[in-house]
Amino acid sequence: MSRTVKTASEPAVPYFRPEALKFLRNLARHNDREWFQPRKATFEAELKEPMLAVVRKVTEAMLEFAPQHVRPAEKSLFRIYRDTRFASDKRPYKTHVAAWWSHQGLEKTSGAGYYFHVSAKEVVIAAGAYMPEKDQLAAIRNWLLENHESFRKLLQKPNVRRHFTEFDGNALTRPPKGFPAEHPGMDLIKCRQWGLGATLPAETALDKNLAATLIRYFKLATPMVDALNAPIEAALKPKKKVLFGLGSGF
Repeated sequence: MSRTVKTASEPAVPYFRPEALKFLRNLARHNDREWFQPRKATFEAELKEPMLAVVRKVTEAMLEFAPQHVRPAEKSLFRIYRDTRFASDKRPYKTHVAAWWSHQGLEKTSGAGYYFHVSAKEVVIAAGAYMPEKDQLAAIRNWLLENHESFRKLLQKPNVRRHFTEFDGNALTRPPKGFPAEHPGMDLIKCRQWGLGATLPAETALDKNLAATLIRYFKLATPMVDALNAPIEAALKPKKKVLFGLGSGF
C-alpha cells in the first residue's frame, strides 16, 4: 500500500503529521548539527511550515478578540536554534517549536501575550506576562494595589479554571520594597510573573482542529492578558507637561 507523501508544492495545513513528532523525538536524541543539517528540509516541511500555517489561522481569528496582538506569522514564530552564547548547555537546537504573540509596541520587551509550543511529549498553551522587565513589573504591581480583587476574579472564573492552571508566580519571599506588607493583594503583588497555562497531549498537534483549540483557549485568557497590558501601556504613555499649574492643552 502506498503512503501519501507531502510534496513541496502542496500548501501547509494548520496541524501536524506524525512525522513531525517523530522528528522532534529524534532531535532530542541527536541534538547536533551533524544530524540536523541533512534533515533541515524535513524540519521545514514537517514542522516550520505547518507551524506557520497554525499561527496564521490563529492570528486571523485574533483580529476579533486580540487585535493588538496581530502580527506577521514569521514574527511570532520562534527560531529552532538555541542561543548558547552564555549557556552551559551547548546543544544547538530546541526540542520544540513555539510561537509568541506579543502586544503591538512591546515586541522587543515582554509585556503580556499568548504562547504555545509543540514537543514530542506535549502541547503547551499559555498566556500572560512571563518574567516582565523591571519597569513593567513595577507597573503591574502598582496596578494590583487597587485592582487585585478584579484581577483575581479573572483568574478564578469557572471556565478559566476548567481549562487552565495559574502560573507559578516565582514570587518574592517578602513584599517588594515600598509596598505595604499587610496588603490583601500581597500574594499577587509578590509575584514576578502572572498568567495561565495548559498542557495537552502531544497528539493534540495532529488534530485538524488544532488552531480552533488554540483560539478557544486564547479567548478565555484574553481578559487577563488585556488587564496585565493596561498598566504597562499606561506607564509608556508620555506624561503631559504642566505650565503654570495648567495642562499643556491650555
